[in-house]
Amino acid sequence: MTSKAGRDRWWSRDAMAARMPNLRRRAHVRNATRRFFDNAGFTEVETPALQVSPGLEPHLAAFETIMLPPGRGGGPSLKRYLHTSPEFAMKKLLAGGMEKIWQLTPVFRNAEGASTHQPEFKMIEWYRAGEDYRVLMQDCVDLLRACVPEGESYRFRGKQSVPHGDWQVVTVDDAFDLYCGIDLPKTREGAATGSMPEPGGLAQDAVRIGVRTAEGDTWDDIFFRIFAEKIEPALGHPAPTILTDYPVHMAALSRPKPEDPSLAERFEVYVCGLELANAFGELTDAAEQRRRFEADMDLKQELYGERYPIDDDFLDAVAQMPPASGIALGFDRLVMLACGADDIKDVLWAPVDQDS
Repeated sequence: MTSKAGRDRWWSRDAMAARMPNLRRRAHVRNATRRFFDNAGFTEVETPALQVSPGLEPHLAAFETIMLPPGRGGGPSLKRYLHTSPEFAMKKLLAGGMEKIWQLTPVFRNAEGASTHQPEFKMIEWYRAGEDYRVLMQDCVDLLRACVPEGESYRFRGKQSVPHGDWQVVTVDDAFDLYCGIDLPKTREGAATGSMPEPGGLAQDAVRIGVRTAEGDTWDDIFFRIFAEKIEPALGHPAPTILTDYPVHMAALSRPKPEDPSLAERFEVYVCGLELANAFGELTDAAEQRRRFEADMDLKQELYGERYPIDDDFLDAVAQMPPASGIALGFDRLVMLACGADDIKDVLWAPVDQDS
């Protein structure tokens, strides 16, 4: 006899039957993705999830584990982390001479769980050695067109996004002006290049447009609050949006723009108000990369009382990397959009169980 609890679980017959149309569409999107990269001349690679450093974005929490010596012998036990992105290992492959690489891989981010997040999820990440980051914009256009037939759209919570026509390309500064009437460059005046601005001017703008502020808010805190409430919902419909030219201090792995070092060679892709991808013209200055990592870990220590190790082997690889561009795209979110699903669990074969 099947218990009520068994009938309600993700693996119950009813739950599986309800997800099967989405799971079939997931297979279609996966196959279309693989064809896209094969036809574009990329090499599919595989890198390990266990890393010395999980990724150093200050607000991401990693899963850590202990790697025992072989045979549980007399060697040391080593702390390792599940990667939050395959970026560090893939850039080592670029340093080793690879030119166009991609992979579809599980990544792990602790303390995550909501309708568009899972602690373990699938990411598409790809790199082009010797190519400008703007080439990745066209990759995104072509990939998203390849994953849905012409005449169909991506859908999410009542919004539609048609990938087969013209896309919107807008800078961060222009988005703040367009949707909020905020002169964002003015709020950055006086800040040293690469440093976070003081929050006062942006806080005044936030209050003016009805976005709350709090004592102790940083410029970034206010930026993201305004962005989440006033800008993000407007992006990516009726066509996908490429949001580009972030302040350089908000892109720790990105090159500064040669024509304006206060801005980074970074863009994000939004579809139906949902963030889908994040891209960079990759930084290849190892000393500057170390400085940024240390600043990010100082911030992490201040905010969360912890820091992750810097992978010195990665910094050695950065010093030998060719000029390159790279991007990470959330595969499960891409499937959600292709299916019109409201919850990430509706497109997973098996979710991470957070109920027990």
